[in-house]
Amino acid sequence: MNNNQQETKWSENVMLVDADYVDKVAFNLIVNFERMLGRRIPKADLAKWVDCVALDGGLRAGGHETLVVLAHRKDKAQLDNFAPGNYADELDGKAFKDHLGEFVISAIPIEAIADSEDYLTEALRLVTAQKKVKRVMVIPNAEDPYIYNKVREVLNRVDDDEKRITVFAMEPKPGGNFRQEILGYSLMAALGISADEIHAK
Repeated sequence: MNNNQQETKWSENVMLVDADYVDKVAFNLIVNFERMLGRRIPKADLAKWVDCVALDGGLRAGGHETLVVLAHRKDKAQLDNFAPGNYADELDGKAFKDHLGEFVISAIPIEAIADSEDYLTEALRLVTAQKKVKRVMVIPNAEDPYIYNKVREVLNRVDDDEKRITVFAMEPKPGGNFRQEILGYSLMAALGISADEIHAK
């Protein structure tokens, strides 16, 4: 990880996100649902998406603090399919509060020479080693078997029964020492797509 790793202020709850991957999934959902529903789909509401992931990860109403780490390629200045989306101006170092507590956002640019999947698994290893961290929500590119297997490998070595770890993917995956949730549900909620609207079609 980068040099400011020593300065990281860990929260009890940590959300570790492959932001480039999530942005790509959001784009695909927008394109597909615009075609299916016959209407324009706006950009995903980032705060709503973070809330939905937190709920899926077991967080409930209260004064919690959650660190949201958005790992992204250095040459990507923003999330194209989320609002707000600009890493430097709108997201990094910013925070928001709601009924689930405070969410502190950290956007981490990854050097092009470093593989984002290796960064993510190294970051996951570091996060799960922190005693203070009790809940981890990780959104890797689980569609890539290499990445998903590395994530499973890291999590299967976690020897802490106090930690609640949830991995988000677009479809159920081979299990491990963690819970699983479907990523699409939180993204659809953030895009303003309801199950009722889909069923009506």
